[in-house]
Amino acid sequence: MLDESLLDAPEALARADVRGLLRGSAQAGARVRTALRQATEAGLGKLQPDGRPRALLVAGPGPATACIADVLGALTGGAVPVSRLRPSGALAASGALRWSLPGWAGPLDLLLLVTPDGTEPGLTALIEQAYRRGCTVVAVTPGGAPLADAVGETRGLAVPLAPGPHAIYESPDLPPHPVEPAGPDAADVPGAPDAAPDDRPSGSGDRPSGEDTQPSAQSAEGQPSAAPGTFWALLTPLLLLTDRLGLAQSGPPAIEALADRLDEVAERCGPAIAPYSNPGKTLAAELAGALPLLWSEGDIAAAAARHWVAAFGALPGRPALAAELPEAMTSHGALLSGAFSAGSNGDDFFRDRVDEPEALHARVVLMRDSPTTADSSAVAARDLTYAHDTPLSELEPAEGSSVLEAAAELIATADFAAVYLTIADSHSPWS
Repeated sequence: MLDESLLDAPEALARADVRGLLRGSAQAGARVRTALRQATEAGLGKLQPDGRPRALLVAGPGPATACIADVLGALTGGAVPVSRLRPSGALAASGALRWSLPGWAGPLDLLLLVTPDGTEPGLTALIEQAYRRGCTVVAVTPGGAPLADAVGETRGLAVPLAPGPHAIYESPDLPPHPVEPAGPDAADVPGAPDAAPDDRPSGSGDRPSGEDTQPSAQSAEGQPSAAPGTFWALLTPLLLLTDRLGLAQSGPPAIEALADRLDEVAERCGPAIAPYSNPGKTLAAELAGALPLLWSEGDIAAAAARHWVAAFGALPGRPALAAELPEAMTSHGALLSGAFSAGSNGDDFFRDRVDEPEALHARVVLMRDSPTTADSSAVAARDLTYAHDTPLSELEPAEGSSVLEAAAELIATADFAAVYLTIADSHSPWS
């Protein structure tokens, strides 16, 4: 059950956010700037490729990999195929995951590896496959990790992952302990709450500053799958790379604009902003007792919707469904009039609602890359929800936003909503 009073208390939110999720979300823009600088220092800015690759292959653990592949596919606009390599393995643990190149992969293709860990043996084996096939490899991974060494040994390029704001204990017997961010870009971030009180133990259990803020998606300790902001740190070097390859207009100016937009979202969604003017808090309150139906229009909106599903499942542990318009009205239409409909409370009005959890009801979240156009199905989607008395939330970037700025608006807002649900929900596994 969502404690909405907590959303009105910034200091209480900061105390409740023992895992630093709000600060991680707020520092997304800072991590983008740090990642851009590190990618430039690694040589991506001076890269002079001889033609375009035939295909981009993206591999890595966790839900961030899928969203990175989606965003790169939307940015390149079909200039080259962008495919995510899905892992296999007997367990969900990072050490058990394995990746394989498709049979057609060869010297004309580019393999992109993204991981906040860098110790996965399956990715090291994938690098060896790529070397035998003649594929070029670029990896975004913590500096000094085994994966970075393996890439260097096969003449690939390893870009260090921009560090996150906190380090935490990995022992399940010890509480998390935030520390100050490493690097000048992470020092002053809009919308970030004060650090949690320093009355928790500190010592040798802290992670090195070059590692990610949370354990990987397969952590045995059951931590969240990825700290907010990690996605942007993984994506940024690849944006610079696609610009150098001539696949998208995603060079340093576009990346700086992306960081600025992430800062703007952090200002609007920060814990000090009241819920009535805070999109993150508003969405958290609206979706607290709902089954979110994420209807998207446009490639970036579709990528964001799939990210919402992953974020809501990984952080507050809540179900959500994503579908693209106009097919979403057919594939999710029955949910508007069935057991999840707003009018499905046919039971006794005077039943004990304290002992019985409230049933989930569908709520449509309509997301678009850009404002509604003449051929948009958004009007029909609104009419369908109104006809079934289904509550509706809408989210779209400001008019004139670039593709990257639209991605920042939709994805970062989702992260804040998921974080507020996580912190303020008494039933959340991370509260």
